[in-house]
Amino acid sequence: MPCSAVIRRVMPHVLGVMAAACTVATDAALTAAFAQTASAGVSTTPRFQQGNDASVGPSVQRFEPAQVSGTGRMGFDSTNSRKKQTAKSAAEAGITPRKTAGGQEAGRAAANGSTQPVEPLSSPYQRPIPPLSTTTRPADGTQAMAAQLPVVPVGALPARVTKRKKLVAEGDPYDPLGIRAGAFDLYPAIELYGGYDSNPGARPSGGSGSSLLTVAPELRVQSRWSRHELKADLRGTYTAYAKDTTPSVSRPQGNGSIDGRIDVTRDTRIDLGGRLQVGTDYPNSPNLQAGLSRLPIYTTVGGIAGLAHRFNRLEVGVKGTLDRTVWQSSSLVDGTSASNDDRNFNQYGATLRAGYELRPGITPYIEAGGDSRVHDLTADAYGYRRNSKAMTGRVGSTFELSRQLTGDISVGYTKRDYDDARLKAASGVLFDASLLWTATPLTTAKLTAKTNIGESTVPGVSGIFYRDAGLQVDHAMRRWLIATVKFGFGFDTYQGDGAAGTIADRQDTRYALGFGLTYKFSRELWLKGEVRREWLRSNAFGVNYDANIFLLGLRLQK
Repeated sequence: MPCSAVIRRVMPHVLGVMAAACTVATDAALTAAFAQTASAGVSTTPRFQQGNDASVGPSVQRFEPAQVSGTGRMGFDSTNSRKKQTAKSAAEAGITPRKTAGGQEAGRAAANGSTQPVEPLSSPYQRPIPPLSTTTRPADGTQAMAAQLPVVPVGALPARVTKRKKLVAEGDPYDPLGIRAGAFDLYPAIELYGGYDSNPGARPSGGSGSSLLTVAPELRVQSRWSRHELKADLRGTYTAYAKDTTPSVSRPQGNGSIDGRIDVTRDTRIDLGGRLQVGTDYPNSPNLQAGLSRLPIYTTVGGIAGLAHRFNRLEVGVKGTLDRTVWQSSSLVDGTSASNDDRNFNQYGATLRAGYELRPGITPYIEAGGDSRVHDLTADAYGYRRNSKAMTGRVGSTFELSRQLTGDISVGYTKRDYDDARLKAASGVLFDASLLWTATPLTTAKLTAKTNIGESTVPGVSGIFYRDAGLQVDHAMRRWLIATVKFGFGFDTYQGDGAAGTIADRQDTRYALGFGLTYKFSRELWLKGEVRREWLRSNAFGVNYDANIFLLGLRLQK
């Protein structure tokens, strides 16, 4: 049994014994004092008995209340079996408070018409003993001198003190609650948009506008395990145009990831993951063949496996990657098709990373890795051998500063060498970022950046260096009304050995600026609207274009 429980059970008995001892000692002292006064011949009225004009000489009142089982000489009941006397029973016994203030009390009694005599004070330094509460007097009129202690039943425990819970910041009342499925939380959603695009084919001349319909389902999964973790994020869209162009620009797009963590020990973990990407080349891309009836679709499927160990503040990890990219055959306007097998390839990679936690929330790191791309066909349709190897290095840091700034940012350099000597090495500076800044409880800003080298089918072009960055600011004008501003920037460089002004020296700059509003009816239903402008500027002739896009739709989520 815990010590606290033993103390709570024993303490009432200890208090009872101490109180009984005190009352016995008090009884003996008072009896001796009254006996000494009587032997000295002093005439006085006992202080513990109401005065009476007929009383002459000393009067010693002994306190002998009715005895019950477990009582002491002074009437203390250690078993608490005696019931408290009510005010009514005390009044029936004739017990009234005695007057103790001499002339003042006599004056008050006369004013009230009372004939009760008032006991005079025998000395100016004498102070009357206050009367005991009538609820503690026995029914026979005697007064008990027992200490007024709270009575606790034997074996009873005191009431538990309930601590006030710490206030927790209230969450967003419009966030989805999800669906509980065993040890996982599922967050399904779908967005339906209708709108208008002034230039769906991204034509330099502007082309003709068309109405559009977009369907965008998504699913997020989060585990609720005490150890280990599994999470998934799957998103996809399909956009259809009423007035389609040639080639058709109605196309799908999607991406997804599944990430798992196995906690082997407190300091060692295994990272596993998978990824999926579906898309097409954008309209008017130089990689597209002539005479297409619709844009060909590519699919990239990949996986990752890694091991990381923490040495106090130093964490070292290694991971390997495997990706497979497949292009479907191109459909031509004459009804035939053209194979894209020369664009299919596998990519194998490995990365070593070390990070040191300078302070809680800030962990700088250094990363080095390499990869190899192996195509299904040794040479493409133009006879170029496009197998390649790349080396990449970067430095960066992760942030988690009081939940106000979280994310990852890094810079680095990469170089890719090709098997074909005619293809110049593709190289450049890398900048990757994923930062979320909570400026105020109502305003958040998100910065994203991604750099990679893509494949090309253009003769003389080694690869395309893609640099993309985006900034999104959300502000809650009301908890149910969110205003959004988006800005996107992209810079594409076609690297090769071509002369200036040729496609091997092409540079495209892409821009996008949008404004949006989200009206949240409930956790399950949101209304969303967006106005966006996109434009491209290039050093190649006949490529620039502008487009205005208007969207209005609903988001259904659970």
